[in-house]
Amino acid sequence: MTSQSPPAIGAENTFQVFDWLWSSGQPSADDIRALPLLGVDVVINLALPTSSNALPGEAELVAGQGMSYVQIPVLWEHPKPEQFAQFAGVLNAYAQRKVWLHCAKNMRASAFIYLYRKLILEETEEQSRFPMRHIWSPNAIWRAWIDSVCAAHTR
Repeated sequence: MTSQSPPAIGAENTFQVFDWLWSSGQPSADDIRALPLLGVDVVINLALPTSSNALPGEAELVAGQGMSYVQIPVLWEHPKPEQFAQFAGVLNAYAQRKVWLHCAKNMRASAFIYLYRKLILEETEEQSRFPMRHIWSPNAIWRAWIDSVCAAHTR
């Protein structure tokens, strides 16, 4: 019996966060076709279908590979705190499943992962910042969004 290497995913800023969670920028059609080989069951897209690098027909391509597809379209200039609650609910609904989370460049996705790790998993600040610290430092809009989600969560 030979062991096979996992497929290479070429999407920008790809990170494996846990054994059940990966994040990246926009995957290509070839990347999506390779996800089942990693055991991925669910693809969550935080970008808008009108994003400049959106993959036309992504939902159909994902479904055609036997995976579930969830889109939570987060406006770059106006993320909403309730979108984090929706995201956390989706992860809860797909507990025990392998998830691929993406947006256009893994900036939105990494911010959502940061909050999930910090608020839901209650990890340390250092742990929670992975992979966001490797991708970007949130700008004023996203810093305010992170702060508002944290404030709402601690009430």
